[in-house]
Amino acid sequence: MGNTSSMLTQYDIEEVQEHCNNTFSQQEIVSLYQRFCQLDRSGGGFISADEFLSVPEFAVNPLSQRLLRMLDGLNFKEFVAFLSAFSSRASLQQKVEFIFKVYDTDCNGKVTVSDMLNILRDLTGQFISEQQREQVLSHVLEESGFTKDASLTISDFMKILGNSGMKMEVEVPVD
Repeated sequence: MGNTSSMLTQYDIEEVQEHCNNTFSQQEIVSLYQRFCQLDRSGGGFISADEFLSVPEFAVNPLSQRLLRMLDGLNFKEFVAFLSAFSSRASLQQKVEFIFKVYDTDCNGKVTVSDMLNILRDLTGQFISEQQREQVLSHVLEESGFTKDASLTISDFMKILGNSGMKMEVEVPVD
């Protein structure tokens, strides 16, 4: 699997399926491999940040710079694991863990109010004021039993998302 010009073997496909908790079928993995090879313009078996930015939908995503931190230098197996959080077959836990990693910018296993406000800034731009962002965040934290001083762990984060009633359904088309 290191060289993107090679073909996937049945063993490779099954290994990738297992690595991503069977969130993709074998045919979907083959399609993802074809897309991976298209993105890996250098043919080195890894996708660089610049190669990811060649995908128009990714380049215009307000969170693209945060996602690039997670994406730069992925091999095929890691690429599929990254995308598995977007699959309709991914568990809520997998989706929350992915979102937590996006929010946890310093990778210390905790998300602070500052981290959450930064994400809200990225997502809302100039559409709402800083005061409105702070009010929304304070309200969500308060409803979940946390204060503005809280540093949230993954389990805290799961509780907040559960209390906010967020439905997390985003699917990645593989063809």
